[in-house]
Order: sequence, then C-alpha cells, then structure tokens
Amino acid sequence: MGSSWSGEANDISPQAQASQPLSHPKQESLTSLNDVNKHVIPRNNPQEAMKVLPKLPHNCESIVKYSDRPIDKSSTDQLFKQLHAGVYLNGRKKKYWVEKKGNINCFMVFANDLLITWAQNASYWHLHDVQTSDHGVITVAQLRNVCWLEVHGRINTTYLTPRVTYQVSYLIKLEDTSYGWEVPVNLSLTLPNGIKQHHHEDLRKYPKDEWIHLPVGELEVSFEINPGDVQFSLYEINDATISCSTRKKYAASFPNLEYFQH
Repeated sequence: MGSSWSGEANDISPQAQASQPLSHPKQESLTSLNDVNKHVIPRNNPQEAMKVLPKLPHNCESIVKYSDRPIDKSSTDQLFKQLHAGVYLNGRKKKYWVEKKGNINCFMVFANDLLITWAQNASYWHLHDVQTSDHGVITVAQLRNVCWLEVHGRINTTYLTPRVTYQVSYLIKLEDTSYGWEVPVNLSLTLPNGIKQHHHEDLRKYPKDEWIHLPVGELEVSFEINPGDVQFSLYEINDATISCSTRKKYAASFPNLEYFQH
C-alpha cells in the first residue's frame, strides 16, 4: 500500500514558534536563526535604520531543521535569499519556500511523501525522478493502470502562516494517450477540527500534455482551527464503471500549498 509516506517518520514535528521583528547589521554571522531577532541596528547608521527589515518567517526554525542542505547563516541577506529560493525537506519529499510579499510560508509535497494506493506495484504506478524548471529534480508518480485511485497527503497547520488564505491543489498532467476519465474524480480537504471540503472534478475539461493545478480547497490558519494535520485527497473508488484497464498515464501528483491572494 502506498508510497514511503510515514507521518511519524517523514513529517516535520510541530513546534510552534512566534516570529518577532528582525533587526540586525547584515555583516554579522548568525549562529542560529533566532539570532536574527537579537541584532540591533547601530543608531549612528541612518541608512541602515531607514531600511525595511524582514521578519523571521513563521515557525521557520522548526521547519528548516529538516532541510536537506545546511542553512546559510553567514548573513540575514543570505538567509532570506535561500528561503526565497526554497529548500528541500526530509530527503526531497517536500519543498519549502517563503514568498517575498508578505513573508509567507509555502510548501510543495512531492509524490514520494504521499500515500498512494498500490504505489509499490510497478504494474500500477511508476515513481521516478524528473528535472523541472521550477523545483529541480523531484519525484513524480505516473499512473500506468489501476481500478482504484487513491492519493492522500497531509501537512501540519503549525507550519502555515497565520491569517493567510492558502489554496491546496494537485499538480497533474494528463498525457495525450490517457483514457478512462469519464467518471469525475473526488477531491477533499479535511481540517484538524473535522470540517471537510469536498467536490468533484471532470478531468476531461482540462487540456492534455500540460501541467495543471487541480484545486482541492482553501484554508486559513486561525484560532478557530486547532493545530494539527490538514489532510488532502484525490480519489475515485466507488463507481462500478471503473475497471483495471481504464485508468492510464496519470502523471505526477504532488499537492501545492501556496497562499491565495484575493
């Protein structure tokens, strides 16, 4: 069953950490990310004092503990350059980056961090690495032939920026030779408080051989949502017309959690 997803082994452990204003002389090295909150601009340097200084992103230090590469702490400029470009987490199972506008945490969860039914059976799914222009080398899941489609994932709300509306979507490509998508797929988003969003999508209306964002739902981290996992799903298991020869060439399922600007 599924891919190498394991909530206990692969997920970043939630440790809430409030972000505070960043104030620093950019020449100094940072021994830890928390040091950005301890630096003070010299009062005799008006040019530095007039700069709009960034804040450490929400819960950033807890997130980057799981970075695949060392975080550059040589200066705050280098730190934010790396965060804006993005870092891989947990052995390239997630990508984390910070949007410059708003200092907002964003995530992409790759296929090898999703729970995909029968993913280990090469007759049904083919997990392999591809080179992308936006995210480097990542793992994608290509559907060969199944009669039971289930792709599930989750991420903890403590890593999402509070009071920001996020849009969760699956990034997929339907190859030109694909068939068997007459039945709409189910998409659902379940919040930690049990509230569930659900809808159907007819994939035939989307262009083939193009990467598309398949919307799952939206959420905003607030005091009304208890800390915990947000669960997202793409599935079709109940329709009797689905046979083991109908679904083919479903490529690359990995959810995208980005802030949504109204």
